[in-house]
Amino acid sequence: MNRVLKFVACVALGVLAVFLFGWVTMSLWNWLIPVLFAGPVITFWQAMGLLLLSKILFSGLGGGGKRGCHRHSAETYAWKEKFYNKFSSMSPEERAALKQKMKDKWCRWEEGASAKDSTGSNG
Repeated sequence: MNRVLKFVACVALGVLAVFLFGWVTMSLWNWLIPVLFAGPVITFWQAMGLLLLSKILFSGLGGGGKRGCHRHSAETYAWKEKFYNKFSSMSPEERAALKQKMKDKWCRWEEGASAKDSTGSNG
C-alpha cells in the first residue's frame, strides 16, 4: 500500500509541476511581451502549447534526452586507443603526411578563402 501511495503522490506532484510551469510561463509572457513588444496576451492553454513547442524545438521528442550522448561504448574507447597507438607509432614524416591528407580532405574551404584573397577582392 505504501508503494501505491508514493506512486499517486509522484503523479500528483508531476501534474502540479506541469500546471505550475504553465502558469509561470503565462504570467511571464503576459507581463513582458505586451509591454515590450506590443504582443498578444495569452491564455493558460496557449502557454502550455508554448511549453510543449519549446520542448520539441530545443530538446526533441526522444526519450533519452542528452543522457544518451554522454554514454560511450567499449567500441568507442577501443577505436580511440587503436588510433592513438597507430598515430604514436608513426614517424614524424608519416604524421605530417597524414595531417596534410586530412587537411586536403576536410579543409577545402580554406582554399576558397585563399583564392578569394589572391584575386584582390577585399569585401
